[in-house]
Amino acid sequence: MSTSLESYLLHLADNALLLGHRNSEWCGHGPVLEQDIALTNIALDLLGQARYFYQYAAELHGEKFTEDSFAYLRDANEFKNCLICELPNGHWGITVMRQFICSALQFHLYSKLQYSADERIAGIAEKALKETTYHLKWSRQWMIRLGDGTVESRERMIEAWGELKDYVNEFFEPAPYESELIITGVAVNPAEIQATFNDLMKEVFVEATIPFEFPDWTQKGGKAGLHTEHLGYILAEMQFLQRAYPGQSW
Repeated sequence: MSTSLESYLLHLADNALLLGHRNSEWCGHGPVLEQDIALTNIALDLLGQARYFYQYAAELHGEKFTEDSFAYLRDANEFKNCLICELPNGHWGITVMRQFICSALQFHLYSKLQYSADERIAGIAEKALKETTYHLKWSRQWMIRLGDGTVESRERMIEAWGELKDYVNEFFEPAPYESELIITGVAVNPAEIQATFNDLMKEVFVEATIPFEFPDWTQKGGKAGLHTEHLGYILAEMQFLQRAYPGQSW
């Protein structure tokens, strides 16, 4: 049975891994070469963040577990990522909107998590914050570019918010393993960053001329291992080689 600390590390890692995997699907398909490369680099940053958290979790778990064990050998109900990270990319506007939302969440989270009572987590968060600052800047610029662009691009961004808004507040409802670690100062209480996150959302949506209202409910379950059907398809693709040829390395 995993500890609260291990579960929290997996939650952080799974968010980064699934979002990074979704972004990687744009490699070779971006609207222009420069942005194709930019989003691919963001995907690599997220993969790196996931690896650090998985490595720490593997050390805690023992039993010859590695980062690959968590990424490739768990079933869907063992993943603890927020649902928004596993949703399909959709069109470019949906991907941009999701990246902005997740980058804003991660930026505020890592800003506080770098002062975690767990020095290992604090170190990972401090490094991740530098990368996430760029992710937030990149996605914010695209939010404004598309929202305040053509009639079609603005409509696409309004559509994107409609697709994603009901998944945002899951982040702010702590799972039991988060609640335990909040008390000891290891984890960040997500409620503490909700106000600043909301302020940033309002600021960027106004600048992008995208109608904005706070969602009053949320789709949830991801933190507890209850996922959409989309995660199963991701894992079928991502885990195939390790499942078909267990123990192989290259």
